[in-house]
Amino acid sequence: MNPEERIRGIVRSHGAELYDTEIVTENDRTIYRVYVTKEGGVDLDTCAAISYDISPLLDLEPPVSGPYSLEVSSPGVERTLRKPEHFRHSVGEWLKVKLQGGEKLRGHLEAADEEGITLRTKEGERNIPYGEILKARTYFDWNG
Repeated sequence: MNPEERIRGIVRSHGAELYDTEIVTENDRTIYRVYVTKEGGVDLDTCAAISYDISPLLDLEPPVSGPYSLEVSSPGVERTLRKPEHFRHSVGEWLKVKLQGGEKLRGHLEAADEEGITLRTKEGERNIPYGEILKARTYFDWNG
């Protein structure tokens, strides 16, 4: 079992699901982020408990070489979509998408499957294979 599968098991033991992990550098600090979701939302106590349980695993199998900080949080309302399951769970939300070649789109995510997504833009519906998507992120329409 790889470390991500072990982390997934720990997260599930707290009634949550592993959304994603990432390693980032901010202000010369390396951060290993674990994003979790939970029906009804993720609270601070859940994040703290998951962090407490993941830490010993990461002491044995560090995600990076050298010092790092562990952060456990919700992916948030505006979140990055990387995997087909992220897109499937985001159907009905608004997306910003950057495609191969630099084209940028905004639209409503109508559908997602294993092959790609259907995005409704001002110009109409577009079927976009995952291979054409460089970046995708949900966004909240604050104007309603």
